[in-house]
Amino acid sequence: MRSFIRLMKACSDPNRVKIIKLLQHKTMCVCELQGALGVAQPTVSKHLKILEEAGVVESIKDGLWVNYYLADGSGSPYVANLIGNLKHWLNDDPEVLELTNKIPFLDRETLCRK
Repeated sequence: MRSFIRLMKACSDPNRVKIIKLLQHKTMCVCELQGALGVAQPTVSKHLKILEEAGVVESIKDGLWVNYYLADGSGSPYVANLIGNLKHWLNDDPEVLELTNKIPFLDRETLCRK
């Protein structure tokens, strides 16, 4: 039950749900997520840590960047089910549409070097 509760708590914040929706489209670094969400870097990092601990997000270091992506859900049937369902949920939500429309304009080279 603990992993289920951790997952539900991780998805109880609107910014964390937005991060999941963004990561459905592409692997992103903190700077790109920060640029999309318009929140401070420490806040994005905190959200990512919570999502990682819940098994929703994984990361891999690539030179200067840490790239975040959605987990495949193999570690938990709850995570797999949630990720699968979220692919179809909220796609017509105005906030989610606005975020996903920003993705092509999020250039990590520019964002991370400010």
